[in-house]
Amino acid sequence: MSVVSTYNEWDPLEEVIVGSAEGFRFPSWQEVLTGALPAKSWPTLRASAGMVFDAELLAGAERELESLCVVLERAGIEVRRPSNHDHSRPFSTPVWSMTSGLGAAMPRDLVLVAGDEIIETAPAWRSRYFETFAYRELFEMYFSRGAHWVSMPKPTLRSESYEQKRVVSHDYETLVTQVAERELTLDAADCVRCGSDIFVQRSSVTNRLGIEWLKRHLSRTFKVHEVRFDEAQPMHIDSTFLPIAPGKALANPERVREVPPDFRGWEVRYAPPPQGYNSHPMHLSSTWISMNILMINPETAIVDAEQSDLRSLLKNWGIDSIPLPFQHFGTMGGSFHCATLDIRRNGPIESYF
Repeated sequence: MSVVSTYNEWDPLEEVIVGSAEGFRFPSWQEVLTGALPAKSWPTLRASAGMVFDAELLAGAERELESLCVVLERAGIEVRRPSNHDHSRPFSTPVWSMTSGLGAAMPRDLVLVAGDEIIETAPAWRSRYFETFAYRELFEMYFSRGAHWVSMPKPTLRSESYEQKRVVSHDYETLVTQVAERELTLDAADCVRCGSDIFVQRSSVTNRLGIEWLKRHLSRTFKVHEVRFDEAQPMHIDSTFLPIAPGKALANPERVREVPPDFRGWEVRYAPPPQGYNSHPMHLSSTWISMNILMINPETAIVDAEQSDLRSLLKNWGIDSIPLPFQHFGTMGGSFHCATLDIRRNGPIESYF
């Protein structure tokens, strides 16, 4: 049997990869960044492209990750970390070149684990093209112990792979760049797993072709459904809609005005407004990473310590929470769900719909 086995976001967690904040950098500038990141951050991102984040902030983020590892290990969960990989080095393909990568902080962004299979997905950001190399030794080890391991076809990411789109929201209008439908792209973080069903959103980095590849590839075991939300510039589903237990899902009140049809028999509760995030600039995400929680079993969540209102909501829902500081990591653009990759959860595949 494979040591890799996970079918949803909530069964008891037994093994997990936790990312590393070491050397995390601003992405090398690319117009596709405008498709998901706040317009107010664009000048800073252009000016800081390829530069390493503040050393004090990264040290704080690494302390937060180490504290997370301690909590997970005390709960009996085996924790793995990525190998040291120099993301500062420039790299290129025959089509384009980048001054550096980002880092290995967020393994869930570009890796989907479905059942006993590890799938390296197809990033739309050139700066993330080789990011999964940091996990290569772990994936080789899992493969040697029975896991299936595959990589989606690498997109060329030529200039023709992108298109501009005018976005009109309730409070702004702007021109952004997103992936076109000329070649497949998909970020794993645009997917959430619910047993035999996987839900994926189309976003600034995930297109129809990428979703179609996933549907065909997993069709023998899983049904892959596309879902849509009321978000002008979507990127990564786990701060918009996150199933957290059988029949329970957490939703973003600004982006989910109508529950997806498959979930209308579920109890869906809206996350309270984010708390904290006042001391650090949020260049790579919105403050709604507050709802980016990690379930270690159906009754226990790991939650940013600043989110007292969210913890109260979960408590009233029958879910205990373990509060941990994670605001330094939040400045890098993610939280507990992003910073981890489930490798094994104790539970079989089931149908919840």
